[in-house]
Amino acid sequence: MYNNPAVPAAAGAGSGTLAMTGAGDVFWFALAAFALLALGLAIKRIVPVRGTKA
Repeated sequence: MYNNPAVPAAAGAGSGTLAMTGAGDVFWFALAAFALLALGLAIKRIVPVRGTKA
């Protein structure tokens, strides 16, 4: 697996084919949306929540 050059070459050819068809754009937009959603949820988890004043 680590010494076989066919695996990275196949991965590069597959992503290049997706980019040429235009279908790769949808994949990258979905990946970016997922990353932004994960970032927002992580920030929401880190930032302290204000308590309600009674």
